[in-house]
Amino acid sequence: MSVESVSAQGFAQQSLAVLQQITESGREDVARAARLIADCVRSDGVIQAFGTGHSQAMVLEVAGRAGGLVPTNRLQMADLVLYGGDDPAVLDDPLLERSPGIAARLYDLAVPRPEDLFVIISNSGVNSVVVEMALHAKQQGHKILAITSLTHTHAVPAGHESGKKLVDLADVVLDNAAPRGDALLELPGGGAVCALSTLTGVMLVQMAVAEASALMLAEGQRPPVYVSANVPGGFEGNLELEKRYAGRIRRTAS
Repeated sequence: MSVESVSAQGFAQQSLAVLQQITESGREDVARAARLIADCVRSDGVIQAFGTGHSQAMVLEVAGRAGGLVPTNRLQMADLVLYGGDDPAVLDDPLLERSPGIAARLYDLAVPRPEDLFVIISNSGVNSVVVEMALHAKQQGHKILAITSLTHTHAVPAGHESGKKLVDLADVVLDNAAPRGDALLELPGGGAVCALSTLTGVMLVQMAVAEASALMLAEGQRPPVYVSANVPGGFEGNLELEKRYAGRIRRTAS
């Protein structure tokens, strides 16, 4: 890795090459993911999206954004406080996501239905709470769509006592093609800079949503899609669409 490659242009070139790679190599998996999403929406299910750390960026890409599907719900650690009544100080614990039982509590607070699809996002795929959420969702009979880095997850040990990783539990896996450790540009003398998984994860999410929408249209169903709240009538129209899923999807200011 040369010093010249550690640059804006170097990152642009390398990341665009990976984006092109996943659009080609991930077609079949995206199609399978789209089928899960379309079936969930058709059966009046909600897409329950979960991730921690920077994976929350992809969760926000799934749940509650303009151009995205309405029947989507964001699961987050803050739900323990917002809906579970815990003291806000609990979120100060940097090891909270390693605490046993957290995922089960988050699941129960969301009150999912059997037809709901779980989209679980983790670059490493080994964090305890992520694996616990997948285990719990699977035990309850839900389908699981995972977005993770196969390179990273195969290079590190499992972090959950079960010995399982997210990829072991998912019905469909979308590989974000991020390198081990996520950072793309290697630095002279060791280390790397510029994470990749958000860019590729967002691409995979939107590809799957686009393909799912195509399936729904082909099957005679109009996809329930959000309009930007910042265009005339958008906010009111979105509220009307959300009525069908009242009590099942959360839309907070954060």
